[in-house]
Amino acid sequence: MTSLAVRTTGGSRQLAGTATLLRFALRRDRVMIPVWVGVNALMVLSMPNTLKNLYGTPAERTDLIHQVATNASFRALIGPVFDTSIGALTAWRVGVYAGALAAATSLMIVVRHTRDEEESGRQELVASGMVGRRASLTAALLAAGVANAVLALLVVAGLATQGAVGALAFGLGLTAVGMVFATMAAIVAQLTESARLARGLTAGVLGAAFVLRAAGDAAADDGSSALTWLSPLGWLENLRPYADERWWVLLLFAAAVALQAAVAYGLAGRRDVGMSFLPTRPGPPAGRLATAGALAWRLQRGSVLGWSIGFFLAGVVYGGLTDGVADLVGDNKNAREIFERMGGHSGLTDAFLASMVGMLGLIAALYVVASVLRLNGEETSGRAEPLLANAVGRLRWAAGHLTIAFGGSVLIMLLAGLGFAVGYGEEVGPILGACLVQVAAVWVVGGLAVLLYGVLPRAAMAAWGVAGAVLLIGWVGPALDVPQAVLDVSPFGHLPKLPGGGMEWGPVLILLLVSVALVAGGLAGLRRRDMTT
Repeated sequence: MTSLAVRTTGGSRQLAGTATLLRFALRRDRVMIPVWVGVNALMVLSMPNTLKNLYGTPAERTDLIHQVATNASFRALIGPVFDTSIGALTAWRVGVYAGALAAATSLMIVVRHTRDEEESGRQELVASGMVGRRASLTAALLAAGVANAVLALLVVAGLATQGAVGALAFGLGLTAVGMVFATMAAIVAQLTESARLARGLTAGVLGAAFVLRAAGDAAADDGSSALTWLSPLGWLENLRPYADERWWVLLLFAAAVALQAAVAYGLAGRRDVGMSFLPTRPGPPAGRLATAGALAWRLQRGSVLGWSIGFFLAGVVYGGLTDGVADLVGDNKNAREIFERMGGHSGLTDAFLASMVGMLGLIAALYVVASVLRLNGEETSGRAEPLLANAVGRLRWAAGHLTIAFGGSVLIMLLAGLGFAVGYGEEVGPILGACLVQVAAVWVVGGLAVLLYGVLPRAAMAAWGVAGAVLLIGWVGPALDVPQAVLDVSPFGHLPKLPGGGMEWGPVLILLLVSVALVAGGLAGLRRRDMTT
């Protein structure tokens, strides 16, 4: 009867409490949103000066467009170029990745404030007050909207010197991509009963969107492939900022957001809190979850599989690009210097391989943080309490998840190395070794996440800030030629540049020891502190 009464109330009643829930969501995300929006904005805004240094003359930029138009592999990786202006080159160079990062940020925000809240039981408590049936969903979408709007403002303000109209188109395009995936995550959150599955499914759609765009761009050099038009990331590049903008493309984004939001709101009004439309699979037979490690694997195996496939495919793609890098760089001294700062001075091919291996190492740091913080999610949701009330100690419980986190990072980097070997076809041993060396720095970032969770559980989400800062330093620092002291703030700055360079065991062993000390400190804190109640 109560459910029926709620359905018959007016629209304003359905949204009662939205403003309060929005303030609460923004307060909870006061670390995550600024970090990820800041990383995205700095990635975009650092690019114009870098491109000016790399391609300072119209002749150099024209030659770049010719090289990209004739190289299907680079179009698949980055996309086609539509104009020789610095603004157009900026949109080309970072558009796909900035759009994907905006999408990832948006889906995490929406799932966190919808399905995560229901899974933890907090949503049921909130719903018992004067809160409308669709207030939580609205607050989650508005929080994602705030994040994307701030990103758009930063991009428009920062790129206005390259042309205000193009900057506006680029900023709106990034916001539109983010909101497409925010509303998509809102639908998935209604369909599934697990926040983990909701994030995984939406991230899978994002991966499929990237693959469709890549396949379409490889097939056509002007973004006209049907596969490109099937992807929201393809819509972003076909908006063509700084290249005779196609404003009508924004209508595609608007239609997708409106349709998906309508579906999400319709589904939200037809289910009970905590329930889902897709049935939950029954658990495994007795005995298969007899240990804490088996349970951790059960909870994280989907994530490990997804990251493994992604890293292997990334290795194949980057390996396949290696033979063409010399043609793309050509005689451009500045481009060569950037690769050498990222990958060492051992020759352009080895420098490119080392820089790409380093990029995957930076991304692997995101995996280890997400996997470690699964402990925090299990604790705050109350699922850890029944386990720890039995004959399972805290350290044994944590060890299961940490084995998946740290062992999984080794697995995905190994698969990345195998992907490089498949794509490039040479230097199999050195490339595998280079990928495994990255694990030492990845483990330091993971160790910091363990320390924050174990000692300061309320600040555990700050581990995302650490990972974001490391990613920003490694990605943008070499292009801006920042001082070595800044690069050394990141653990990745102390690794030997492999393949091509000499192996230096000292820094690697020190990083491993530091990671062990950080993990030990975090576990000691976990053992002594009170668990969340």
